[in-house]
Amino acid sequence: MSREDPAVRGALEALLFVTDEPVGASRLATILDRPVATVEKTLEALAAEYAADDRGFQLRQVAGGWRLYTHPAYSAYIEDYVLSWDTRRLSQAALEALAVIAYHQPVSRQGVNAVRGVNSEAVISSLIEKGLVRESGRDKNAGNAILYGTTRTFLERFGLKDLSELPPLAEFAPDPDTERAIRERLNALEGSSLDIDGDDDEDTETLEADDDDIDELD
Repeated sequence: MSREDPAVRGALEALLFVTDEPVGASRLATILDRPVATVEKTLEALAAEYAADDRGFQLRQVAGGWRLYTHPAYSAYIEDYVLSWDTRRLSQAALEALAVIAYHQPVSRQGVNAVRGVNSEAVISSLIEKGLVRESGRDKNAGNAILYGTTRTFLERFGLKDLSELPPLAEFAPDPDTERAIRERLNALEGSSLDIDGDDDEDTETLEADDDDIDELD
């Protein structure tokens, strides 16, 4: 990489070392009082250098900013040394609900239920608590139901620059019978009169709760 301005290089490394979230090039440029183009070029050069040298860490552009990450090749050692990012692993039920929301957002709780075939209220609440999912609006055509979407934290935790980097859904396509069952559930949902955003005491959902939905922890 070009070493024309080693002060910028060193300052960027220091800032990236202490940040606990992705930071944008424009913000870094403001802090360093340097042109954004200079900062972006240096960030890209640092990322390329770390990759070429096969360092134990990487510089990635995720969620609209830049952040240092440990190299995936050494994840086993890191897992033995420290706890996971929030001391808890996502259950299979939570992963399923998160996948539905990520690929179908904005989607209502009833929409997630329809795809999964079980009540997802508990897992959605847990995903919101973890900062991976947020309320993103209301569906006026479905009783003003709350719509859910993923957050910036979701992009950060999964190392995605934006939602366009999600793997193509076709790679995870279910078998024809399962796909047919999902479509039937979604079609039936269109004519549903359930008040999916009512109070818990007035919830009229008829789907049975899955034990995995309640057990959020490994």
